[in-house]
Amino acid sequence: MHCPFCQHEDTRVIDSRLTEDGSSVRRRRECEQCGERFNTFETAELKLPTIVKSGERREVFDERKLRVSFERALQKRPVASENVDASVRAIINDLRRSGEREVPSRQLGELVMRELKNLDQVAYVRFASVYRKFEDVQAFREEIEKLERDLPGLESLQLSLLGEGDARRGKKN
Repeated sequence: MHCPFCQHEDTRVIDSRLTEDGSSVRRRRECEQCGERFNTFETAELKLPTIVKSGERREVFDERKLRVSFERALQKRPVASENVDASVRAIINDLRRSGEREVPSRQLGELVMRELKNLDQVAYVRFASVYRKFEDVQAFREEIEKLERDLPGLESLQLSLLGEGDARRGKKN
């Protein structure tokens, strides 16, 4: 590895450690010429499948675009960034494990919806509304009812998505 300070061609590894999530190795290096120290990170380079968009257009998988999708759906929602990172890693791992060279964008969208469903119900419905191109309020209602059927017991953890029986709607005591 070249030294980033003096461009000398030879550096030596002083220390190697796994990163916290175990996905890469952090190496502490020292330049044999100038004595400067620096860190490098080593990760396995695994080829992810190409994404086949509608109309058969092909696109290289872009982790940044995946993160942007999560960020849009989760905007102003109380979800920790560590949870988003874990969801992105889960999707990438699923894509790698599939062994496919090409994956339809529809399959990728379903993976995002699966992760959002576990992270935040509101973000899930937001994403679903764009992804499935909801045309009216009934489409929202149907998706919310399906979500409530699929995830029993979550009613006690979050406010009702439809707001039925909500005291804030003027329910008389």
